[in-house]
Amino acid sequence: MTTALPTASSAPVACTLGAGEYADRLAWIAELNRTALRSQRQDGLVLVLDYAPAAASRVRELVAREQACCSFLAFRSEETPHAVRLTVTAPAEAGEALDVVFAPFLAGAHG
Repeated sequence: MTTALPTASSAPVACTLGAGEYADRLAWIAELNRTALRSQRQDGLVLVLDYAPAAASRVRELVAREQACCSFLAFRSEETPHAVRLTVTAPAEAGEALDVVFAPFLAGAHG
């Protein structure tokens, strides 16, 4: 199953979560990453995260939550029997701030 959620091209490059909500979200993502993230790689504006198949519902929840607060990002997920691949694409406008933009998705990730 593949799900692509388009980004609004005119959306500002900013998260709309408040400070407390942001901290809670980082903790939630860190737990997901500690228990299910298998690998990550970045190629320019694209971050690819591979999760264990058992985490499929949590990855879908992550996409739904993040699309709501970070509409400037595009999300694509692909579920196979072997993995759940989440691809996060940032707009060109985020180029100089990619480390900041992608940092929440790497919370709790190893190496």
